[in-house]
Amino acid sequence: MSDKNEIVAQRLRDFASLKEKDIAEGRPFWKPRTIKKGDFFNMQSMVCNDLGLVVKGIFRIYYHDPKTDTDKNLFFFSENQFVVSFRSFISQKACWYYIEAMEDSEIFFISYKDLNNLYEANANWAKFGRLLAELFFSYAQTRTEEFVFFSHEERYLRLLEEHPNIIERIPAYHISSFLGITNPSLSRIRKRIKK
Repeated sequence: MSDKNEIVAQRLRDFASLKEKDIAEGRPFWKPRTIKKGDFFNMQSMVCNDLGLVVKGIFRIYYHDPKTDTDKNLFFFSENQFVVSFRSFISQKACWYYIEAMEDSEIFFISYKDLNNLYEANANWAKFGRLLAELFFSYAQTRTEEFVFFSHEERYLRLLEEHPNIIERIPAYHISSFLGITNPSLSRIRKRIKK
């Protein structure tokens, strides 16, 4: 088994306490994929048919507003995180967002159909599905609460907690978009934190 396969297996063990038998049952359905910087895991207005696990790289989920021709970053996903447009994945309806690789990336992915077959056949995989739904609900609620309860600086610090080296990996304007602030505001926050 390759190191990358073992990374996936370990993440499945850690995330849902899957046993070796469960992992072996699911292994044929998790496939590797390389996504070049600037390429897409999923496109706006298309159904998100796959759940990915990031082995290497970072992705942004963003909405492109055709009226203003601007992008609004909603989430970042990096190593050891699942990447998906979850609403589109579970409803099998068109996605409102793009999911773009911010650097050359490697993932393992499983299709909606194969994952649902695992849910039906194996109670431990069904538990994985429940935990995945809880995780993405938590992401969405946390994102909303951050905009209601936290300052720009607090949101920035929380982003650094989740993605410690994101500043070195992606352009600052993407971080500004995610935080809902301007680039000069981000510069001021970064200066204050460095003091």
